[in-house]
Amino acid sequence: MYSEPLSAAIAEAEKLVAAAPHIETEADLLEGLQYLAGGVEACVHAAFNSERDHPFLLSGTGPFTKMGLDNPDTLYFGTVVRPGNDYVVRGVRGTTTDLSFQLLGGEYTDDNVPASEAAFDDRELDISADGTFSWRFQPKTPAQLVIREVYNDWAAQRGTLSISRTDTEGTAPPPLTRQLIEKRYAAAGKQLINRVKTWLAFPQWFYLNLPVNTMVAPRLTPGGLATQYSSAGHYELGPGQALVITLPVSDAPYLGFQLGSLWYISLDYINHQTSLNGTQAQADPDGKIRIVVSDSDPGVTNWVETLGHRRGFLQFRWQRVSRQLTEADGPTVELIDVDAVQAALPFYDHNKISQEDWRARITQRQQQIANRMLG
Repeated sequence: MYSEPLSAAIAEAEKLVAAAPHIETEADLLEGLQYLAGGVEACVHAAFNSERDHPFLLSGTGPFTKMGLDNPDTLYFGTVVRPGNDYVVRGVRGTTTDLSFQLLGGEYTDDNVPASEAAFDDRELDISADGTFSWRFQPKTPAQLVIREVYNDWAAQRGTLSISRTDTEGTAPPPLTRQLIEKRYAAAGKQLINRVKTWLAFPQWFYLNLPVNTMVAPRLTPGGLATQYSSAGHYELGPGQALVITLPVSDAPYLGFQLGSLWYISLDYINHQTSLNGTQAQADPDGKIRIVVSDSDPGVTNWVETLGHRRGFLQFRWQRVSRQLTEADGPTVELIDVDAVQAALPFYDHNKISQEDWRARITQRQQQIANRMLG
């Protein structure tokens, strides 16, 4: 059967998920199985809808196909490109905060972070008054093109993007063959195993070797963009505990904070407030943002929900920066009891939120994500 390599890979991936060392509860396992299903969907989609000579931008990461600590504020698009060919990316710039382009010389694996052949944002493009632009390039090595559209405000309007190879645009790929179908099933299976192994190993390099309940000073993102800084950490909270994370309001056009599960994926950011960006986060009168990370509701606007995850990842990102960020721009972390939140927040009365207003915040998240996905 043509699908046997994929079936075998799914079975192997399920064993990898079930054996993950961080699993403590049935909820952890179920989250892993849901994560695996999204990976199957993404790998099959990529393998069967990617044409070697007729590239098309696909999204391999989204609300339901998560990987690599996906950013709730970002739309990800990509395709494989090959040396010796001329490509053109065309688009119309939306009103989102950042639009960035990266050529990765290879794939992420469980022992490698690929180097970038190119990494820049749309400020380097010649964008016309009507928002249209194009970028022509020829890769030097086999590479992945990754395009990120980033929202500092979920009410912004996404743009449009397309890619073509200049020598094949206007033509069609050849008809399907048995060999091609067989190859695609095998490729989907191989990608699935690599996807699961890679993102189980990745946090060991950049997160779990850090002291728990701390975050590093802002640093250029490893393997990331030239204008992106990040601060990483991991948390471990007992019953009734919370983290108060404090940082100054940023002059970077994009600021984002999120939690991640130990599967190295975002938590449910549609129906819960598991992330905050520069528009969503409430700033205090002293120019600081104070975020409360906890499982139980502390009754404040900047509550970021752990959704029952006793352990997980903490991540800040700053993008489109125009200066070097320092420790003074970064977060400080304090572990407290949830009952002590009121005393720990100097502007607690300013931070309080009613249940009605909280529900309105969640409603807005749901509507804005729906609009983004249909935009």
